Amino acid sequence: MIGSTQISDPTANVKTGAKPLTPLEAACARLRACGLRVTEPRIAILAALISRSEPGSIEQIHAQVGSGQCDLVTVYRCIAAFEEIGLVRRGYFLDGACLYEIDTGGPAQYHVVCRQTHQVQPVDPAAAGELAAALHRVEESLRAKGFTEVGHIVEFFGTPPAAGAGPA
Repeated sequence: MIGSTQISDPTANVKTGAKPLTPLEAACARLRACGLRVTEPRIAILAALISRSEPGSIEQIHAQVGSGQCDLVTVYRCIAAFEEIGLVRRGYFLDGACLYEIDTGGPAQYHVVCRQTHQVQPVDPAAAGELAAALHRVEESLRAKGFTEVGHIVEFFGTPPAAGAGPA
């Protein structure tokens, strides 16, 4: 097992009125606020998640981080911890494989997965905004009925139109 050492928190010296935190600094601050240590492997995994333009599997994230930074088990454990504190969102491929993306607290991002190539593309932002509003209403309705720890997972799958066959 690869040992990790605690390093200085990059947000430790942030003062009121200072420049806004980078996504990595904000993620590290969230780890600390949730009682998790900020370690080199965690920083490397967070940096990989933040730099991705689409959700990735644990294996893809590990490959991006590099085996020299941490082993695959560490990536699994860190992603599980990040998911537990709401720092990452989980999505699924058609075959049930999990995909992960950073959750910076901004609007939820929804994706469509190609049934043929498994390529992941973002859903149109306007449509995603409407969907997020509808899902928020459903979640609030469930909370009003006494449900706790309410959440959801929404994934879209489809076969894209043939090249050049788009709407006229």
